[in-house]
Amino acid sequence: MDAIAPALTRRHHQRLREIYRSAGWPCHDMLEVELLAAGLLERRPSPGGFESLRVTEAGIQRLAEVFSQNKAARSPHEALVERVATAMAQSGRLTWRGLALRVPLPRELLDGGEPATQPGGPQQACAFEGEAVSGAPGHAWCVACPDVFSVRHTTVEAYLEPVVHEIKVSRADLLGDLRKPAKRAAYLGLASACWYVLGQDARGRPIAAPEEVPAECGVMQLEGERLVVAREAPRRAIERLPFHVWMALARSGPAVRPQDDAQSLL
Repeated sequence: MDAIAPALTRRHHQRLREIYRSAGWPCHDMLEVELLAAGLLERRPSPGGFESLRVTEAGIQRLAEVFSQNKAARSPHEALVERVATAMAQSGRLTWRGLALRVPLPRELLDGGEPATQPGGPQQACAFEGEAVSGAPGHAWCVACPDVFSVRHTTVEAYLEPVVHEIKVSRADLLGDLRKPAKRAAYLGLASACWYVLGQDARGRPIAAPEEVPAECGVMQLEGERLVVAREAPRRAIERLPFHVWMALARSGPAVRPQDDAQSLL
């Protein structure tokens, strides 16, 4: 009876990348069994009787194909979000993308804000819920959706230094965003620092100058393949994150982890 080739999923490709980047110690789970059956991994016994795993040439070819497909599928915005999230993770921070976090803001700041999104609908960057905040007269909840949210990898809550990165690759989108003070206030209410990360136009120029971004936010620019700091973000101390923010982070889980997490398989 002919063996049926397993259908490989994102989890298979993630495990294949992790084994390629690690020492190759096996986990002995069904993901590895299917990768071995597909010929993407091979077992390598050692003289001491131990066994390790090695990515085969077919496995390396599969990783290259998946990387090429993912790269082609990304929009310029998604590609820059991924670049920033990866840079934060490589600096040792725990990083999230696509979060929806509730923030209390003064009602006068929210006047004229966008309505909250409906389930299944497109997610706005900052949506007004309208629900009053208990114990804070004149305030209401809004939902902020930062492109990248990160905290330091620490066991001391006062040292978390939460940071928001808002990614812009279109000048029109940036200028429209800068006309929304409630959105910036929401980000600054969540984080000790807020950055705008500016992409490039069709001629490879930054879509805006640093002085066009309000002074309460820092500015990063994409220059070629590098992220450079055009203006430092002002920082303020945040002693602790609200409980509802912790719950949102726990439900989501970091989108990008530090590079040394690849060794978690060992």
